[in-house]
Amino acid sequence: MAFWGLSYGGVVPILFMLFMVMGTVSGIGANWGTQSTHPLPPSTVVKLLRDNGFQKVKLFDADSSTLNALSGSGIEVMVGIPNDMLYTLANSVNAAEQWVQQNMFVGIKNFMCCNKAEGFLYGSYDLSRDFRLSSSISFYPLVNFVFSFIQNPYRGYPIVGNEPFLSTYNGSFLGTTFPALRNIQSALARAGLGTQVKVTIPLNADVYQTSTGLPSGGDFRPDIHDLMMEIVQFLSDNGAPFTVNIYPFISLYDDPNFPVDYAFFDGNSSPLNDNGRIYNNVFDANHDTLVWTLQKNGYGNLSIIVGEIGWPTDGDRNADVTYAQRFNQGFMTHILSGTGTPMRPGPVDAYLFSLIDEDAKSIQPGNFERHWGIFNYDGTPKYNLNLGTSNSGGLVAASNVRYMARQWCVMSPSASLNDPGVAASVSYACQNADCTSLGYGTSCASLDAAQNISYAFNSYYQQNNQLDSACRFPNLSEVTTTDPSVGDCKFKIMIQTTSSSGVISIGFSLKPASTVIFMSMLLSTVL
Repeated sequence: MAFWGLSYGGVVPILFMLFMVMGTVSGIGANWGTQSTHPLPPSTVVKLLRDNGFQKVKLFDADSSTLNALSGSGIEVMVGIPNDMLYTLANSVNAAEQWVQQNMFVGIKNFMCCNKAEGFLYGSYDLSRDFRLSSSISFYPLVNFVFSFIQNPYRGYPIVGNEPFLSTYNGSFLGTTFPALRNIQSALARAGLGTQVKVTIPLNADVYQTSTGLPSGGDFRPDIHDLMMEIVQFLSDNGAPFTVNIYPFISLYDDPNFPVDYAFFDGNSSPLNDNGRIYNNVFDANHDTLVWTLQKNGYGNLSIIVGEIGWPTDGDRNADVTYAQRFNQGFMTHILSGTGTPMRPGPVDAYLFSLIDEDAKSIQPGNFERHWGIFNYDGTPKYNLNLGTSNSGGLVAASNVRYMARQWCVMSPSASLNDPGVAASVSYACQNADCTSLGYGTSCASLDAAQNISYAFNSYYQQNNQLDSACRFPNLSEVTTTDPSVGDCKFKIMIQTTSSSGVISIGFSLKPASTVIFMSMLLSTVL
């Protein structure tokens, strides 16, 4: 049943992820995605993480500048590896061993070559006798190196794939995910890391379901039940956790009849009674459906990590700042209480999704995909959020952010809405920029036709670094120094990045089907 939203119909990139940490780090983590046209400098984001008390971060790629910025930060790191390796790793033990040898041990060589420090252990090898290193060090495949700097005996979890068994994938990764996981674990063991590094897979909550509408009716999806049993047994045998991504927002997005208050934690909903266990929110019910699923299949003691959880702030009528603040603060208060869930009392290990908005993510799942961040694209907080860290008074903004000039591209006052070039110009601008804040139920829903057109033009203009040529929509546009923002609808001024250049170049593209659907909706609103 879908009462508490056990599925996420969106398409997300499959990743092969690894992190190895020195010790157990408690506290809330964050997902740091980098699908942005103008990302904040990695050093700025790392300072943002530290200023806000985040002790753990999950990355979706292995960008060297990001990993270098994290070195010495004291932040536990999970690093992603693209899915195009899964097939090779699944079908060749030798390939997995070569992958570990080439990438993990090359990391040792690179680190020793170029860094100073004092005393550390790598795998079962004590290298402190030869090099002076300041703290513990973690190495990540396809990354060369990354640092955790936590002073304790270490453990870790490679994370294989990202929601690979979503029903929307039509079984594309059913045959490769588990073999790749198994081969990598074997390769790590051969490299002397088998007792320190454990393997897991971030799975969407749609891998389990309930036949009764109650958590106690939970079990794995019938079409993947046997495969999930193999995976769960593997996790248990290797002392690894079950990692699950839970999105109450998707329950509301997918089902207009979903009880809104049940998505939140403030006790305003009608509770669900499961044989005396009371559920006042969908997170607890979803989480404990997994607990019952594991228990029913003989693995009731398997540890659980919530790999992703959050609420978007735009792009849908249920995605706004008020709901996002209500959900994320409710979740933080809930887990900080230490009460856990009815079936799993105690601390919850979780990563908020996400840290910063990403204006280049695919909108195939929905326009909300670009608005999951608790921070805006420029590192400013979207709302007050107490993370229970040293900065309990609220979120701390990114520092030393540099913006482009205070100027915007808008529809010229002399232009006509009836100009035959309007539709094509708006379509082009939105196809090559970000117009997901336009449309019904969004932060810019109140704009009139001319303001909608201006928003589209400015999005394209800012994304292309305010080039004069990016505000030359024939007889339609002009540059202004008067802020055209209206209420909650903010017309961006893009930040300066090291990648900003004088060439109009879009590094990411929208899925064609998504673009067509979105543009038809937008143009009907505008015109």
